[in-house]
Amino acid sequence: MMRIDDVREHLDKRPFEPFRVCFSDASSVEVTHPELCWLGRSSVYVALPDSRVRGRALRVVHCAIVHIVRFEPLNGRRQRVPRRKNGRASP
Repeated sequence: MMRIDDVREHLDKRPFEPFRVCFSDASSVEVTHPELCWLGRSSVYVALPDSRVRGRALRVVHCAIVHIVRFEPLNGRRQRVPRRKNGRASP
């Protein structure tokens, strides 16, 4: 079973790495920024951002901690590639 501290560990990771929270009913929610997630004693609240209006949430999802089964990194996130001054990737 997950604990609130397990969620906090993902939120406090620096640099932050977006992740998916997966639930016992096979649904999931994506946490794309640490400020979009709030922790309660036995719940997690995740704001789903409105892509049309910056700084506004479409809705907030209530997640009971007992239903969280795992965390997954979000695919497609940009990874930094070290660059030399000439613009080519470092070996």
